[in-house]
Amino acid sequence: MAGEHHVHAGFMPLFDSAVLVAAREFGFAAREGVELTLHRETSWANIRDRIAIGHFHLAHMLGPMPIACNLGLTPLASDTIVPFSLGLGGNCVTVSNAVWTGMAAHGALPDLDPARTGAALKALIGERARAGHDPLRFAVVHPHSGHKYELSYWLAACGIDPLGDIDILIVPPPFMADALAAGRIDGYCVGEPWNSASVAAGTGHIATVKAAIWKNSPEKVIGARKSWANENPDALAALLRALHHSARWCQDPANHGDLTAVMAQPGFLGQPAEVQMPILTGNLRLGGGAERHVKDFFLPFDKAANFPWKSHALWFYTQMVRWGQVEHSADNVAIARDCYRPDLYRAALKPLGVALPGANAKVEGALKTATPVGSAGASLVLGPDGFFDGEMFDPDRIDAYIERQGASSTVD
Repeated sequence: MAGEHHVHAGFMPLFDSAVLVAAREFGFAAREGVELTLHRETSWANIRDRIAIGHFHLAHMLGPMPIACNLGLTPLASDTIVPFSLGLGGNCVTVSNAVWTGMAAHGALPDLDPARTGAALKALIGERARAGHDPLRFAVVHPHSGHKYELSYWLAACGIDPLGDIDILIVPPPFMADALAAGRIDGYCVGEPWNSASVAAGTGHIATVKAAIWKNSPEKVIGARKSWANENPDALAALLRALHHSARWCQDPANHGDLTAVMAQPGFLGQPAEVQMPILTGNLRLGGGAERHVKDFFLPFDKAANFPWKSHALWFYTQMVRWGQVEHSADNVAIARDCYRPDLYRAALKPLGVALPGANAKVEGALKTATPVGSAGASLVLGPDGFFDGEMFDPDRIDAYIERQGASSTVD
């Protein structure tokens, strides 16, 4: 059966590619009859374009990127679907030591609290503006990324205009730590291990984390060419089963040593195990000797981490509207909603008897604690999924949510 399906997949050197990497390296794909070939890339733009022109059947992708592709926001048009999520959380906002010192002078503490650190950053930005300094430069990995939207959401909720009070630049993930060390940027939002890399180098301080801005929130996904998925349903289903088994294996602490040893190889992350471990344990070194444990910092499997929730897709869409990347319309809502495909996830995994959510969408931010929910198959626990500012996103009330947030009048 081995090699029955040949699948080419792109990935970026980030730890949240681990589920895809482990599926290949630890035999989960082969056991499902999938010959999985992995291609390491250096930028998300390359991933996006190689999916569009057919070099890859699927790829490790930013959660909003397939939506942007389908909405016509990318240079090369492509119809891309999301049948699987690669995990929840895993990002941080890291700032230079100089910026952290300035924030600390305005009350920031090494506790990762988004409200406190945001208030301190706002005060520092105001102080710098009054002194005639240039705006701080923050980097994200791509214009259509969870990093861009969570950074902007956090800043806006703290009274900072991400379109005017700071400059936001695009830097590929592996270059973030070096750009910070070189003084080219003042801060960044990226996935691990590139936050811990700056801390280990003594050049950066982790100010807050995605898991505090929006608990158990979406990040990377599997983006697949829709035409390939339609023509190869058995190959896609087999791969989804392999990824399910891989994700469960990656979640188990007993396997973390083997996982980090593989990810440390130059062809994957090229970073030592000690720099990788924070994402698996949630034990973060923040800088300056401070440490903090973050519950549910990154989940590759638990709490329906692999389910492609349509409410996640629709929240990403609202942020595209909010920050002027696309016009809001019923047609665009439908495109975003149809991009994420829980039907394909269910069809592939139902024979395994695993926990499958009973709904395709949920009210994001409604669960204040870990909560058992109705599911097909085994029992399922979700949440907490709260936003730090107390907001909630009801996917059935998108118009009201967009109006409440306020949308930029400029469309890129």
